[in-house]
Amino acid sequence: MQDLDLNLIPFLVAMEETRNVSRAAERLGVSQPRVSTALGKLRDYFGDPLFVRTSRGMEPTPRALGLIPAARDALVRIEKGMLQAQDFDPATSTHTFSIALSDVGEIVFLPRLLQVFAERAPNANLRSVSLPPSQVERGLESGDIDLAVGYFPDLGGNNFFQQRLFTHRFICMMRSGHPLAGKAMTIEQFLAMGHAVVRAEGRSQEVLEQYLEKRRMRRRAVLETPHFMSLPFILTRSDLIATVPHAIGFAYVSEHASITLVEPPLQLPRFDLKQHWHRKYHNAPRGEWLRSVVAELFNDAMDEWPK
Repeated sequence: MQDLDLNLIPFLVAMEETRNVSRAAERLGVSQPRVSTALGKLRDYFGDPLFVRTSRGMEPTPRALGLIPAARDALVRIEKGMLQAQDFDPATSTHTFSIALSDVGEIVFLPRLLQVFAERAPNANLRSVSLPPSQVERGLESGDIDLAVGYFPDLGGNNFFQQRLFTHRFICMMRSGHPLAGKAMTIEQFLAMGHAVVRAEGRSQEVLEQYLEKRRMRRRAVLETPHFMSLPFILTRSDLIATVPHAIGFAYVSEHASITLVEPPLQLPRFDLKQHWHRKYHNAPRGEWLRSVVAELFNDAMDEWPK
């Protein structure tokens, strides 16, 4: 078999189906001499004329008739396998899409994604994972993670593609009865107040910390926590304030009447939220569909969080 040119198999099948060199060439979209050459190579390999001229045209020999079923089956399997590999139907897919998200990212992205999945991919599932940056990179490379969505500054280099979705900012959160609620906060007040500081695996908080450190601004971190979810309950029972991505702030205000927001007294940096994927899966139909959904739902025009 190692000496058999598998590119010759379509010529064998076309000859059996048309019984004519010219028509076989027309079906294959090649020249007549090329069909004759291919037929000659097949004859040499199998040591048989394969097709002989008769009064009814080119008739297959018994050897050819024995080869045809296997040749035709091979072509069908190859064609079917290649088409299936390139096909993805969200309506019938049962795939579990794994997306790397921070807890902030879950609040921003998951509700709307779940709505679209219910409509367009009702049998598919979503899995949110929160991992250290190095594990996110390995997960995208291995295919265990389909997409990383949010703020992932480490996912650069030639092995990763990225697409900007929109830009978010920071805002201060506090209890509704806080002495500074509803007032314009000064820098001095901001630095003097006790802060609840989140040290989460998500990287957006690093933007804030680096900004303050660069300007040598020190705030009093009365509480450090790895979680955003507990902030409303902590702030409601204290005079602490928390500086958080504004999507978190507005989400909590809509659910907790005891929480209010105040603009920070500093021109804090903004950060881009992007979707990232490994180049190995750039042309995979399943990944292309997921990225198109994310880009459709999350962009500057569709950003639902107040500016």
